[in-house]
Amino acid sequence: MDDALLETAITNWAPRFTANGVDASDFARITSSLASWDDWCEGWSRGAQIHLDLAESALNDDRHLSAGEHFARAATYFHFAKFLFVHDPGQARAAHERAVTALTRALPLLSPAARREQIDFDGTRLVGVLRVPDAPGPHPTVLLIAGLDSTKEEFRDVERSFLDRGLATFALDGPGQGEVEWTLPIRPDWDGVGDAVISHLQTLPEVDPARIGVWGVSLGGYYAARLAASDLPIRATVSLSGPYSLGATWDNLNPLTRRAFEVRSHSADAAEARRRAFDLNLEGLATRINTPLLVIMGRRDRLFPWTDAQRLVEESTGPSELLLLEDANHGCANVVSHHRPYSADWMARQLHAPGSLSRTR
Repeated sequence: MDDALLETAITNWAPRFTANGVDASDFARITSSLASWDDWCEGWSRGAQIHLDLAESALNDDRHLSAGEHFARAATYFHFAKFLFVHDPGQARAAHERAVTALTRALPLLSPAARREQIDFDGTRLVGVLRVPDAPGPHPTVLLIAGLDSTKEEFRDVERSFLDRGLATFALDGPGQGEVEWTLPIRPDWDGVGDAVISHLQTLPEVDPARIGVWGVSLGGYYAARLAASDLPIRATVSLSGPYSLGATWDNLNPLTRRAFEVRSHSADAAEARRRAFDLNLEGLATRINTPLLVIMGRRDRLFPWTDAQRLVEESTGPSELLLLEDANHGCANVVSHHRPYSADWMARQLHAPGSLSRTR
């Protein structure tokens, strides 16, 4: 493989793709057809189209659940077509719009079904996906926060881990993410974002306003910690592979990640992006976290040092736990079985979800 950017994408994120809804054979087939990074978006879009065709066929046969699954998988593939493809905004935005359309078509067909929610914020609207268990509510609810290059289109399997334990989920596109990345830049201060989203969730009849938790991955792990450090009514927080200080890690980040931050922070150039990365810092904030906190990190994370997780746990002042996985990569995507069920169980206990109750034999 002669293209360094293509090799970076495949070697850094292959486990993440297959952990979040991409069929392993599809991943091998699509990536093996690519000659360069410039081919990435088109190649993944072709792969997504196959699942769109399967979805339409299933709809024609009145196989609605299968159609929903195919639409959701197509949305994930379109998302990955553009996830770091920021050097060609035209291609990226076209793939993004197809991802949104595919997911929107999937939502009412899933089991349990889901729906879009829009929240007025800063002159535009944040968008999220609400899913609730097939049981009487209101339900304890987990706000799912994406990272620098993830979006709500990537979270079906994460949602399932919580839904199976009696928790509702709300997968959010926040500033710099998904449907909002084109209008709102990445921002370090998420108190206002959290206030808008949680205030909206508390108005929904399906949501128990007194039992809201937060889960975030990668840069979303930083956002989750920022919300935990705020005065918002958050009962428990999971931070998965988040940085303590993005700026401190900047010079060691791969070029795709640095460029994506530059674009999604709406920075004028790389120098401004580097300066703005230092604003994403938990210095002086971690000590304000006094509610239950679970921090998950891989010792082999290529983006952020595992000591960031250790520092966050040590500085928090409430009940906290570090789950450090020796062989895990960024996002711990290569060892999903070692953290996804555990974190869902942990959140279910903190929010007193039905799925957290012990069962007698």
